[in-house]
Amino acid sequence: MEIINGLHNLRPRHHGCVLTIGNFDGVHRGHRQLIDALCDQANALGVPSMLMTFEPQPREFFAGTKLPARLTRFREKVYLLSQTPLDRLLCLPFNERTANIEAQWFAKDFMVDHVGAKHVVIGDDFRFGRGREGDFALFEKYGKTHGYRVSAMSTLLQGQARVSSTLIRDTLASGGFKEATKLLGHEYFIMGRVVYGRQLGRQLDVPTANIRLQRYRAALEGVYCVTVEGIGDDVHQGIANIGVRPTVDGKEPLLEVHVFDYAGNLYGDLIKVTFKQKLRDEQAFESIDALKSQIAQDIGQARNYFGTQS
Repeated sequence: MEIINGLHNLRPRHHGCVLTIGNFDGVHRGHRQLIDALCDQANALGVPSMLMTFEPQPREFFAGTKLPARLTRFREKVYLLSQTPLDRLLCLPFNERTANIEAQWFAKDFMVDHVGAKHVVIGDDFRFGRGREGDFALFEKYGKTHGYRVSAMSTLLQGQARVSSTLIRDTLASGGFKEATKLLGHEYFIMGRVVYGRQLGRQLDVPTANIRLQRYRAALEGVYCVTVEGIGDDVHQGIANIGVRPTVDGKEPLLEVHVFDYAGNLYGDLIKVTFKQKLRDEQAFESIDALKSQIAQDIGQARNYFGTQS
């Protein structure tokens, strides 16, 4: 899968495609259904498939400091999309200028002049352009005039529920990991490079690998049983905390992972942390000793959990 960052990196060879547009947060089963339809259409027309997304997501831009929970950062989204038949990923920055682009520009100038779309596949509830003024009907109108076709994908249902990023966030927040896996089509995970922290884990005799969550709020908060990949060829077991660490006056949301029976240096390494079971909510403790005691209990519970899974 080729990644194209920004309109300025589009080249003449990128002209001609079947296109879809959206956030694709989580790259869940509904998204994969749409991507499969996109790639089938591209194969039928003999042109590449292209997915266009924005970074940050539009709702993050408009939310300001009240960031909504997000299932996948850009790195994780790329990782999941690379496992589909998609040929190209076009990422555009979402800013004040992008927010004020008229829907007609997307439907005409972008589709025709920039990417040469032959067919556009969108979700049945998709809206685009300034003030979300564009919809399927507008794409269809301009498509008839400028030579591309448009099709809408109906929503994927699981039972009576619409498979959506919102439903998955709610399911994860309630600890329903098995149900979330069914909705996602994969287990929920976070990827990132290990950064230096305050070395508090080592002071507690529980060294941690830290991943900054940066500008987004994660869909999870609390203490979890996890597996960790990216340390050699093995899958390791451990516990993880997602939150601000109130006992030690933490401010920045952080993912802290303690890998069982591992004492190596992971700084700078890219790891994948997969969430298996929630142990408890994040909480403030009266003292470091009380926190240390609780962590020992958490580790014991996690080891018991993994013992029942083998």
